[in-house]
Amino acid sequence: MADGPAIALKDVHLTLGDGAGRVHILKGITLDIAAGQSVGLVGPSGSGKSTLLMVMAGLERSDSGSVEVAGENLGPLSEDALARFRGQNVGIIFQSFHLIPNMTALENVAVPLELAGRKDAFDKARAELEAVGLGHRLHHYPAQMSGGEQQRVAVARALVVEPAILIADEPTGNLDEATGAQIVDLMFSVQRDRKTTLVLVTHDPALAEKCDRVIRVRSGEIEEEGSGDLQVKESLSA
Repeated sequence: MADGPAIALKDVHLTLGDGAGRVHILKGITLDIAAGQSVGLVGPSGSGKSTLLMVMAGLERSDSGSVEVAGENLGPLSEDALARFRGQNVGIIFQSFHLIPNMTALENVAVPLELAGRKDAFDKARAELEAVGLGHRLHHYPAQMSGGEQQRVAVARALVVEPAILIADEPTGNLDEATGAQIVDLMFSVQRDRKTTLVLVTHDPALAEKCDRVIRVRSGEIEEEGSGDLQVKESLSA
């Protein structure tokens, strides 16, 4: 990745919906995130933080302003080019896992590599599953695994392309406390080891406090930010 921020947003606006139902979600967001940094996005429900995350991932297009990720201006890219860019640079972890039910763990993790035409897709998928502690679950289907195991598969799938940027939307939201803590430890361990930029949305104060930076979003604007030891409990409940 070129020198400069891993993610750079300048005066980003986004409106969703039609007619009277149109809602101005993001209102002039300007934000730089350094390479290798971990950032927690917090704020009340409906504040726009998940939409902001999706803009960073290239899954939502802004109406105006500029969005640069891993040195690439996403605005001019076609949908196909944007998909290729994501496949090479951005790993995404969702709250609800988003695994393909009729594929094994190994097949799920290999998918992004197969789409990229990698001949070593299954070898790399196997190695990534072993790295997240699921070497014994390679040929199990999602329905045969616990929630924590499914999220580990999702983490492996996000990491298998060796992305510069890892995006996580409420990654522990569907997990019990103990399992969620394991997933958190796994994500931050990988982020440190691989020097990956990590941006996550969370309602969990303990998870937010693990990040290098905590950014509070309210009504589509950045309200405040601080280091990971910020008292985010007040931010989340305010």
